Amino acid sequence: MLNKHTIITIITAIILLCPVLISAISEAGVIFLTIEPGSRPGGMGNAYVAQADDALANYWNPGALAFNKKTQIAGMHTNWFGDVDGINDMYFEYLAFNKYSEDLMGNFGFHVLYLTYGEQERITENNQYDGTFNSYEVAIAASYAYQYSENLGIGTTLKFILSDLSPEGTGQTEQNEKGRGMSYAFDIGIKKKNLLINRLDFGLNIQNIGPDISFINEEQADPLPLNWRMGFSYRAIESEFNKLTINADMNKLLANDDFVLKRIITAWYDDPRKQEFQSTIFNVGGEYVYLSLLSLRAGYIYDKAGNIMGPHFGAGVQYTFANQYKLSVDFAMQEGGDLTDYNKTFSIGLEF
Repeated sequence: MLNKHTIITIITAIILLCPVLISAISEAGVIFLTIEPGSRPGGMGNAYVAQADDALANYWNPGALAFNKKTQIAGMHTNWFGDVDGINDMYFEYLAFNKYSEDLMGNFGFHVLYLTYGEQERITENNQYDGTFNSYEVAIAASYAYQYSENLGIGTTLKFILSDLSPEGTGQTEQNEKGRGMSYAFDIGIKKKNLLINRLDFGLNIQNIGPDISFINEEQADPLPLNWRMGFSYRAIESEFNKLTINADMNKLLANDDFVLKRIITAWYDDPRKQEFQSTIFNVGGEYVYLSLLSLRAGYIYDKAGNIMGPHFGAGVQYTFANQYKLSVDFAMQEGGDLTDYNKTFSIGLEF
């Protein structure tokens, strides 16, 4: 059986050894990796990294998985651009599973992110119509989380990434070449409960540490969207009948020409201070739960660079049956930016 020191050594080796020689340029590819799943966090303005107490933690913070002792499943299906005319076949899918194992002293998780861009016309290199094709991007990920102490959980996620944007012979590709790229990435997450004061939790997840992804020309490879996600969660009320949680998050996409490990530091100050602030996303939100049955949620997102600023709203229903299964159905209205006022999303979860 693995002991604490062995597990810490393995995770540290993953952090230090894998990304050392990875370089990046200013613009990131496969941005679909930054799409945040789940109507529960969506209803709270996407402030969830320090709370993350269900199967959504596979994406939001693998360190938080360490405290999830039950088997959990989560799923989400949504038309990503909602009711926008002319964009009705672009769908985002999320499916996650996690299970705690006493023998292996940790929680194992699995999740899939899938985004389809719908049907597009196929144009040959001679500018001739040649039917249609579908393009998509997918990430398949596995997580492991370990509860190091009563209040500290650490975890890591390994992702395989496939971006299939254009088939062979379209106007975007050369003959016998496809607009397809593959890569891999790591997430590193921690969750610290009762930080400084009782019921104040802290979460940090550094996402998408990995090599550049190239499609047709390796010299024009794009870096992965390395993201710093950090936040706090305060469990203001924890009683038998009422629960109130207040969350605050921030996200920053770390992009410049430095090596990945150096970029985690330099990307915070390599642009003018005002520009650095505007490229940081701030999220606040809260969740009220009554009788472990009904949840009401509200939040706010401030994303100046993406021009997405406004309130979020959501609600959820939880139903326990057979004394061991808890089914959760969640709904959210999320600020959609310039294209639409709100995206309406639904997600579902099962715990047993």
